[in-house]
Amino acid sequence: MTETEEKTQHTCSGQNCLCHGAGPLLSEFVRRMGPPEGAKRHFDAARVEFLKGVRAMIDARIEDLSQSEPKGTKLNVE
Repeated sequence: MTETEEKTQHTCSGQNCLCHGAGPLLSEFVRRMGPPEGAKRHFDAARVEFLKGVRAMIDARIEDLSQSEPKGTKLNVE
């Protein structure tokens, strides 16, 4: 019995299951078609860094908006 067939038996009850074993097979196919683990780690790290950049831009904009602007000019009256 292959590993895929074992997974099918453990997660699907065969005839009682609506997918008739296709669900676990499809999941295994999708898992194998994905990027290798090394590439996936790089993509995950890149996503985190991108989100940190977006957060830094939002923080800078909030800082700009929360600074109070002078409402007038001070004049010396003689």
